[in-house]
Amino acid sequence: MRKPPRAPLSPEASAVISAFTVSRRTLMRGTLASSALVAAGGVLTACGTQGQTQTAEGCVSEDLSATEKTLSFSNWPLYLDVDAQDESKHPTLDAFTAQTGIAVTYTEDINDNNEFFGKVQNQLAGCQPTNRDVMVLTDWMGARLIRLGWLQKLDVAKMPNVQANLLSSLRNRAFDPAGEYSVPWQGGLSGLAYNAAVTGEIRTVDELLTRADLKGRVTAFAEMRDTIGLLLQSNGHDPSNFTAAQFDDALAKLQKAVDSGQIRRFTGNDYATELAGGDIAACMAWSGDVIQLSAEDEKVRFVIPESGVIQYSDDMMVPNKATHKANAEALMNYYYDPAVAAEVAAYVNYICPVEGARAEAEKTDPELAANTLIFPDETVTSKAKGFMALDEATEKAYEQKFQAVIGA
Repeated sequence: MRKPPRAPLSPEASAVISAFTVSRRTLMRGTLASSALVAAGGVLTACGTQGQTQTAEGCVSEDLSATEKTLSFSNWPLYLDVDAQDESKHPTLDAFTAQTGIAVTYTEDINDNNEFFGKVQNQLAGCQPTNRDVMVLTDWMGARLIRLGWLQKLDVAKMPNVQANLLSSLRNRAFDPAGEYSVPWQGGLSGLAYNAAVTGEIRTVDELLTRADLKGRVTAFAEMRDTIGLLLQSNGHDPSNFTAAQFDDALAKLQKAVDSGQIRRFTGNDYATELAGGDIAACMAWSGDVIQLSAEDEKVRFVIPESGVIQYSDDMMVPNKATHKANAEALMNYYYDPAVAAEVAAYVNYICPVEGARAEAEKTDPELAANTLIFPDETVTSKAKGFMALDEATEKAYEQKFQAVIGA
């Protein structure tokens, strides 16, 4: 039987998290509503500031990979395999260094997309180095950085594994059709979860928002795209292609649930401990979190709502002025070796973006390979939709409306 995924904390991660099974998706976002507002407000203001957009011609980056075998890699906490005996070591990363001679400085310093944007926006807006060669951000943030011209164009010819093994569902994405700026690291599903020790089964978003026995015992996400995406689906609308009126309808449904007291609060990953302990009965949840929780307690269950789930990916990107792009491309190519990808998937428990990794996992861990929340089948993918790409003005307007409803 597969052992429950471990959740060791590096010194960097310990500085930002302390909860059990905290993963990487919008860490602690919503714990302090005022913090979320500051982050969102700062980003939204920055989005419309003139003079921030860059071009490849105007912001030239020099690649020193030929002479400098180093790489700086920024990621979320608990998003890479660790050694069972020495939590400071990452077996796949050590193998990459042994194979290529490229020494990697790995830092778990991303705990929220908006917060991280705030860390790097001044440098990237001014065509200055961030001291990072690879950073992993969620697809919608990647779309923003591409729009701003803050990422280096990747040489896809140097990443044959990516070209051969990227899942078909992650190809030809609207914000980066040719995959020239972003390479998926891991993915996940935004759906529902419940604790069977304290409530009966839940199957729909409407149940979560209206069932009398759940009043005051549910949480929703402080991440607009996840919460509104699920509500759009519950209204019969497509979150990948919707109108302003449909957005407002979803928001009105959310407002009604807030006003009635149905929703206890809006959260980031911090819902996980409350769900595991039965402090909340049901919630909006991310698939990887619930896989980890259910490994400890099978009564904690993930649900794909009848109306569908929201699918997202977190992507590797190379920022402007990074000086080791070729080394970064070698890293991306390495992690698209199916055997390597399977090893990472066994630890992080999110959707593996690599074709062939499932077959590799079957050799060592059939239970892992059979988990459709890690290696989705048609039953899952047919119900999964991404959130529509937004332009700057629409993103700002939607975020402001959403923040007003959730009380941030």
